[in-house]
Amino acid sequence: MMPPTVPLSMRLGQVSFAELRGWAANDPKAALEAFRRSCVAISTRPNDAVLGGVNYAGTAGDWRDLCLAASAIPAADAQTVRGFFEAEFVPYRVTQSSGMGLFTGYYEPQLKGSRTKHGPYQTPLYGIPGDLVNVDLGLFRDTLRGQRIVGQITNGRLIPYPARADIEGSGLSQAKPLLYVDDAVDAFFLQIQGSGRVVLDDGSVVRAAYAAQNGRAYTAIGAVLIQRGELKREEVSMQSIRAWLTAHPEEAPQIMNANASYVFFTEQALGDPVLGAAGAQGVPLTPEASLAVDLSLHALGVPVWLETATPNPDATMSERTFERLLIMQDTGGAIRGPVRGDVYWGYSADAASIAGRMRSQGTMTVFLPKAVAARLGPSAEFAGSR
Repeated sequence: MMPPTVPLSMRLGQVSFAELRGWAANDPKAALEAFRRSCVAISTRPNDAVLGGVNYAGTAGDWRDLCLAASAIPAADAQTVRGFFEAEFVPYRVTQSSGMGLFTGYYEPQLKGSRTKHGPYQTPLYGIPGDLVNVDLGLFRDTLRGQRIVGQITNGRLIPYPARADIEGSGLSQAKPLLYVDDAVDAFFLQIQGSGRVVLDDGSVVRAAYAAQNGRAYTAIGAVLIQRGELKREEVSMQSIRAWLTAHPEEAPQIMNANASYVFFTEQALGDPVLGAAGAQGVPLTPEASLAVDLSLHALGVPVWLETATPNPDATMSERTFERLLIMQDTGGAIRGPVRGDVYWGYSADAASIAGRMRSQGTMTVFLPKAVAARLGPSAEFAGSR
């Protein structure tokens, strides 16, 4: 049996904007637009509502005036936008009790599908099952705030929801297939990415967006392939995993089923084709300006400066530095820990190339309103919640 995971503690320490590598030359206009969209979500919350996570970011009321100021900033000039963030926020470097920060990427894939099951369209994308129960544990104990458990009620008891292998083997009587796609591997990776565009057999395009999950723990099948000796650790990427699954169709279902987590979708109109689906905050994701984080620790809507590296879209070229301001707007099953993030790259061949190969160490620095910083002080430490 594996030993239990020891939660990482998180420390915030004030730094200056001058200490942010690359900040002076950065163009944060896309981040400002993403922040404005987050402000729309924040504005719907009561002033005393905790923004989220371990509550280092204060309340919605602490962000109200900032959001009003952001709406009035002309976004045409990078220097003006940098000036806004410098005038209104205090940077805090996030560190953790052990290990390096890790940053990966995700994107919006394109699949081929149909509204009916026929011909090559045999793999269902399910909507939310009618018997899926999602419990907010924070309603029962304050110490469990931010944690949830998912299952189904059987004989008056809440039990775990079926795992991927059970769903794939027996289907779901309580869930309606929204669409059928022509490739089971594509459907598997769609669940990992969270949302995607589906080109239907009538020529129309819709979005399959994340709606819910079965509550089972996420298992990276790349680690399973390494353990089996099928791939070397340095070889693992979305592209290499996909190639292995395609080359081993008989074994592929067993490998995919090693990840018990299963995602359910909702159909959405495409809307602005430049933007992604709505993330966990309920606002559309912005390519290279939206970040998925661990919501047991962090809060949606918080600006965060990353210093890391990304793969070149051309796999034959060396990696590039990535020094960028993003907004915490999403989460994911594999995103766990204080210095852990998943960069949203958007919808394109380059986005798929980068996201599938990104696995980089780096640092993160959150920007907090001055009123919040005044209460927090020069540093603060928080216990991990897992």
